[in-house]
Amino acid sequence: MPESAAQNLPSKDAPGHAAGHSDDQGIMVDSLVQFDLQQEIASAARKKPWPNGIHAKTLFKKRDFRAVLIIMEPGAKMSEHHADGTISVQVIQGHIQFRVPEKTLILNAGNLLMLDASIKHDVEAQNDAAFLLTIAWPSNEKLESLPHRGYGS
Repeated sequence: MPESAAQNLPSKDAPGHAAGHSDDQGIMVDSLVQFDLQQEIASAARKKPWPNGIHAKTLFKKRDFRAVLIIMEPGAKMSEHHADGTISVQVIQGHIQFRVPEKTLILNAGNLLMLDASIKHDVEAQNDAAFLLTIAWPSNEKLESLPHRGYGS
């Protein structure tokens, strides 16, 4: 299908929107998907109110990669946590405060941040904000070999 035709599909038929693009473990089976992030943000806004002022939607999941759209209302906070893989945070709209031990950054729309695996961080929306989180997911073998980082027992 020509690229221009794909862009004119109704949203429920647009690539990445329909069920059936993943296997029974939630792993994407398509080799190419496309998302309209502004459309995803608008769709999420129609689902308010969100628990704790945060809406997160996994857009893409492979064994070694995740892409998650996160939308936050002003003042919403994701408390301290970590990711087992290297992450990137690309702010699409608004401003977020991204805090790691001993450093706080204000990220604006258009900013991109990279963070190594296993670093504790928290995120707080300064206003209505949306960002794309990508995670380079480690293999099961790598996950099992990671040293305990003080989370859980």
